[in-house]
Amino acid sequence: MIKENITTLLKTIPTTVKLIAVSKTKPIERIQEAYETGHLDFGENKVQEMSEKATRLPKDIQWHMIGHLQRNKVKYIAPFVSLIHSVDSVRLLREIDKQAQKNDRIIDCLLQMRIAREETKFGLTFNACDELLQNMQCSHVRIRGLMGMATFSDDQSQLKEEFGSLKNYFDKHKNECQWDTLSMGMSGDYELAIACGSNMIRVGSRIFGSRN
Repeated sequence: MIKENITTLLKTIPTTVKLIAVSKTKPIERIQEAYETGHLDFGENKVQEMSEKATRLPKDIQWHMIGHLQRNKVKYIAPFVSLIHSVDSVRLLREIDKQAQKNDRIIDCLLQMRIAREETKFGLTFNACDELLQNMQCSHVRIRGLMGMATFSDDQSQLKEEFGSLKNYFDKHKNECQWDTLSMGMSGDYELAIACGSNMIRVGSRIFGSRN
């Protein structure tokens, strides 16, 4: 079933869009099954869970940290994480930079932007992001682009507006900042996100079934 789900998904999205299989809460066996289709990019939202899975699964898996990341936990994923999607402060960015330097790595990151109207969502405002870009001073972090989560809603016009605002901000800065990644869209809204310009989507239930 997982193989069919991944194959179907990849057939329905442009080849320019990278699929992150959201494997949070999923057992090792099911991630291994997805891996055996040739898929290498998996997203986790808890540091401990990702670290444990990374020790038990094949070493060529590209691990994506998609959940809220606390500064005191960066050190646990710094040796192996492929992309951190959830950078939402200068202090976190500097901690990632410090831990990357200790591991003799450059860690790729996305800045998490707050585009949803829900109070529970993390992320930078556009003004805060402007400020962060001016005050980064990091030598072991590479900002690849932006990530955003739209409001959990069926209102397509609202989602389009939220995705559109992020795409506009991305386009405004992508050349000077050398950004290449705009991560928007999950199982329920990835088609609209792609239509609005996303080139990276984070999909869980469409691959692994409903969340545990």
